[in-house]
Amino acid sequence: MADPDFLILYVNSPAQSARFYADLLAKAPVESSPTFAMFALDSGVMLGLWSRHTVEPAAQAAGGGGELAFTVADDGEVDALYADWGHRGLAIAQEPTRMDFGYTFVALDPDGHRLRVFAPSGH
Repeated sequence: MADPDFLILYVNSPAQSARFYADLLAKAPVESSPTFAMFALDSGVMLGLWSRHTVEPAAQAAGGGGELAFTVADDGEVDALYADWGHRGLAIAQEPTRMDFGYTFVALDPDGHRLRVFAPSGH
């Protein structure tokens, strides 16, 4: 069986979400239409943003039921991204804090999807 290579988030407005992620990821989408946008991430995973109004079958879950996690090298990078994302106006769901897996904070995208940044313990 092949490993998953696409991650799809259901969003209210693919155009608005594409602008948000283009700014956040510092890259343009590789595909964009009124109902769908897609980003090629450096890891090889594709991030799709699909209109929750047109996805078939209809999606039952709304934003916040999962997370996109961004691993960084150290606590300083966590703090730097926290400051940067705060200046960009991202809603913060969790201030920087130390947890059993590392140092972390959580922000939200326009649809309430959780964006976790963390430096793993031991780094």
